[in-house]
Amino acid sequence: MTYLAFVFVALVALEHLYILILEMVFWTKPRALKVFGMSKEDAENSKIVAANLGLYNGFLGAGLIWGLVHPEPSIGVQVQIFFLLCVLVAALYGGVTAKKSILLVQGLPALVALLLVIL
Repeated sequence: MTYLAFVFVALVALEHLYILILEMVFWTKPRALKVFGMSKEDAENSKIVAANLGLYNGFLGAGLIWGLVHPEPSIGVQVQIFFLLCVLVAALYGGVTAKKSILLVQGLPALVALLLVIL
């Protein structure tokens, strides 16, 4: 794996861990309200669902990290490809159903990382 591929996969993993923190810890705080474009009341009413979403994002980040540190490089690459494809599917769905910006913020980095890992 090239250094550039490693960096992009790591960035996608970190992005999903950041989303985990926003959704599970800071959902009702000003930063998350701004990022997700919600009112305080909407955030309070949806914080249990958001925590669940955050957990799923954490699994994506953890899976990518697992792929990066796996002791058998060929298996690590397969793990990375699987989780990057999961991120892409989630970004496509989120871009179509929630906010188009998800395609750029989550989908594009995952696509670039996937292409770098495959090449």
